[in-house]
Amino acid sequence: MDKKGIVLKPEFEKALMDLGFAEFTEIQEKCIPLIQQGKDVLGMSYTGSGKTLAFGFPALERIVPGKGIQLLVLVPTRELCNQIVKEFKKFTRYKHMNILGVYGGVSINPQIMQTKHADAVVSTPGRLLDILSRISVNMSNVRILVLDEADKMFEMGFIDDVRDIILRVPKHSQKLLFGATMSHDIMEIAKRYMNNPVKVKMQTYVDKAKLIQHYYDVDRREKFSLLVHLLSKKTKGLTIVFCDTRRMVDVVDRNLNFNNIMSRALHGGLTQSMRNQVISDFHSGRLSVLVASDVAARGLDIKNVELIINYDLPKTSEEYVHRIGRTARAGSEGKVISLLCYEDHDNFRRILQDRDILVHKLEKPDFERAKFLAPRRRPHFQQGFSRDRGRFSRGRNYGRPRF
Repeated sequence: MDKKGIVLKPEFEKALMDLGFAEFTEIQEKCIPLIQQGKDVLGMSYTGSGKTLAFGFPALERIVPGKGIQLLVLVPTRELCNQIVKEFKKFTRYKHMNILGVYGGVSINPQIMQTKHADAVVSTPGRLLDILSRISVNMSNVRILVLDEADKMFEMGFIDDVRDIILRVPKHSQKLLFGATMSHDIMEIAKRYMNNPVKVKMQTYVDKAKLIQHYYDVDRREKFSLLVHLLSKKTKGLTIVFCDTRRMVDVVDRNLNFNNIMSRALHGGLTQSMRNQVISDFHSGRLSVLVASDVAARGLDIKNVELIINYDLPKTSEEYVHRIGRTARAGSEGKVISLLCYEDHDNFRRILQDRDILVHKLEKPDFERAKFLAPRRRPHFQQGFSRDRGRFSRGRNYGRPRF
């Protein structure tokens, strides 16, 4: 392995070799030595760059098992929480320690009991505060605090929760903050709570030489039929179809199955067990078409995705990059197809303001009109509160769906 002068403790070196890494990625090469030196790090890194390993190994090296919670990692979603816990357990194969995942959607009582014996905690902000409000948790031993996908956490309304948690850990603790963009909120957190952080800026890990980006201009009434046509022609590989709302995810998934294209939906409205099963099936290849909201674009390590279809266009170039970052990774080839109707053009123009994004128009093929089930009726407005999804919200007016 090309170690670039990086030295890990023997038990972690052995675990790293077991994982089969050929060489460190750029962010790992830059961040690991800084973290080992005890410096605060402010990292800009896109999905797929390998930042879990970049902060995981040097942080876990410093844990002394049985001395209480010494490492705290905050993440925006349950899926990312589960993923990091699994990776940490691989990293610590030869150094036993208690690593706990804390998130909503499951019973809180087992998490409360396990907190008493945890050495490292990976958590969504809301569930952690729920636990802290119920029992006394000793946070004085926290040596390293990591904010992963910080920009996404703040977009989801967690910034006040994050501030509250930061104030509960020792002021002198090492703080590592990672995000895809350095937003105003991130810079404010860094200025107020971090100690002279070293800035590490990465580029996307997508191999642009191997990534083909296309779009079709299509009438709204033909969009779903074109999607069915594209998926029917594809014979192998994994595909993610991105939609902009939970409702649209469900509508598209339901109608793909109605047209004999086996797909599953993934969004924050599913129970945790359902989400875990969908991700497991997609990872294993038992499921080849995933219809997802942007919860699947951030942080999840879904390998071997060959095609990304943007059924709805995201609002920013950053979100677009996160979506396409699921393919053309680590030397693999990938393809992105965006389906543009009139309502998508404003978002598309904003995306193209990033000069690094090159998308080519394709002529619309001939295709048959697909069968379509009318959307199930839902309340015009929804409102509610969930700590794991952010602050109280009146919901949104879904309006007329775009098919």
